[in-house]
Amino acid sequence: MSYEEAKKRYAALGIDADAAIRTLKEVPVSLHCWQGDDVRGFDTDPSKPLTGGIQTTGNYPGRARNPEELMADLDEVIRLVPGTPKMNLHASYAIFENGEWADRDKLEPKHFQKWVEFCKKRGLGCDFNPTFFSHPKCDPLTLSSPDEATRKFWIDHGKACIRISTYLAEELGQPCVMNIWTGDGFKDIPGDRMGPRVRYRESIDAILSEPYDFKKVKPCIESKVFGIGVEAYTVGSAEFALSYAAMNMDKCIPLMDNGHYHPTEVVSDKIPALLAFFPEIALHVTRPIRWDSDHVVLFDDETKEIAREIVRCGGLRGRVNLALDYFDASINRIAAWAVGFRNFQKALLFALLQPADELKALQDESRFTDLLVAQEELKTLPFGEVWDEYCRFCGKPLDGEWYPQVKEYEQKVLVNRK
Repeated sequence: MSYEEAKKRYAALGIDADAAIRTLKEVPVSLHCWQGDDVRGFDTDPSKPLTGGIQTTGNYPGRARNPEELMADLDEVIRLVPGTPKMNLHASYAIFENGEWADRDKLEPKHFQKWVEFCKKRGLGCDFNPTFFSHPKCDPLTLSSPDEATRKFWIDHGKACIRISTYLAEELGQPCVMNIWTGDGFKDIPGDRMGPRVRYRESIDAILSEPYDFKKVKPCIESKVFGIGVEAYTVGSAEFALSYAAMNMDKCIPLMDNGHYHPTEVVSDKIPALLAFFPEIALHVTRPIRWDSDHVVLFDDETKEIAREIVRCGGLRGRVNLALDYFDASINRIAAWAVGFRNFQKALLFALLQPADELKALQDESRFTDLLVAQEELKTLPFGEVWDEYCRFCGKPLDGEWYPQVKEYEQKVLVNRK
């Protein structure tokens, strides 16, 4: 079947496939830099293990070891994925030159100038994340530490990141989503659950006291169920993060990572719940396997449902900030990036090809048999032809064409990295 024939099949249901393709092409999705180097960054000793609830498994050859290699790998990914990528950086990816180094509380916009140059040349926006892990001043707590000096260090880091996010937004002409997440918590049952949360709230208040334009910088509060080393108690729980964002809607937004909930919870259901109250939310899209394992995003049922809720709720019109967040060192890292980005693009396109108004009408009219039949029959429409046309429209390789290019890059570049 050709694209023209597939388009007619969708048109019979009132769906304009051309419009869906044009719409998706303009939707920014943040591409996370930390997939390329296993979350190592450039500001600490790369031989030391990750700490603070972060762990990458695997030792596939070709990890990026410096900014030049990471940027080259990102270029390869951008060449392979359709749509509109947007960079997403952690503070630990500061680039120091001429022997200079600054600790995280002293980071400045100049330490991200090379990233701004990278983004400008490629027409990319950039999101940002303070890095509250893998640092000697994790005691093991950061913003919730009972030690005032520790808290001050990390508060100053957060304030520095506000200034850096402002720089990124102004230089690149796009809003910068700045996500606050810490791995603060305890391995075993705590003796005090309230104290760390009060300190965490006060620390976030202090960070957000740094002046910024909320139209340019979008601070987020991200929650988590648990992590490695904090299995019994996480300070920034879902209830904490959502409550903070709800009480401070004029200066921050909630961020949901679909790996940061109990296995029976689904973020797709939470999206419309939050959008009923919040003008704007943010998402980190990943794939958990029983916990926040950050596996590569698939074109699976929950990813499709997340995309459907984004589209149904008008999220593509500036209400939902989209980003990917996974890191797999057991497979080719560029393939991991490309598979995940392409799959989320597929999910969004699949959602745009749903007759949402008609399905809503069937539900409102209690025609549940008709609704079920329609939902099931939509699954076998010729989506693949529309996806191929979308890739052609973006000037990117089709399925079956991009992976051989990754293998070629691996043989020419990655195998030479020791």
